[in-house]
Amino acid sequence: MTFHSVLSVIVIILTFLGYIPYIRDILKGLTKPHAFTWFSVSITAFVAYGLQVLGGAGVGAWPMLVIAIIGVTVFILSLWKGTRDIRISDAILLVLSLIALYLWIVVRQPIWSVLLITSSEILAFVPTIRKSWKDPYSETASLYQISIVRHGLSILALEKINILTALYPAAWAITNAAITLILFIRRKDVGKSS
Repeated sequence: MTFHSVLSVIVIILTFLGYIPYIRDILKGLTKPHAFTWFSVSITAFVAYGLQVLGGAGVGAWPMLVIAIIGVTVFILSLWKGTRDIRISDAILLVLSLIALYLWIVVRQPIWSVLLITSSEILAFVPTIRKSWKDPYSETASLYQISIVRHGLSILALEKINILTALYPAAWAITNAAITLILFIRRKDVGKSS
């Protein structure tokens, strides 16, 4: 196995380590994922995977494919156990994700697509951030903590590092750090709810 393959496998293992407790908490009713966020995440993760492959990520794109599949799983669970307070801003972000897909597949503008897909998916987490601010115990903090590390390692797993391959995981490492910080600050503010 190559260095990149080993790192990709480690990132995939970290992905499962992060999402197993998250999915368990969804099934127990402790975590309530925002359905619209996870619908957008699913679409954009598949697009990001395709853009990474196009950019030459090689085995470094494997983790993105795994996260796309897990995103679909969380979306399906969110329809059953999550929240659905959809606002106009949420719909706009979904449209931006679909435009990014169009830019990549139809217009053949992968750089613009990766810029739009990354920014629109980060913005698609606004409902989750809004929900987490109001109810910081509605999210599993360990998922976001592990995601900081896995996104950082996923950059090192890339066979080619360029804007198509690295922008998305770099942005998510930063976003997960911000969500982790919000959860811990708000949990201290509101105290443990019963």
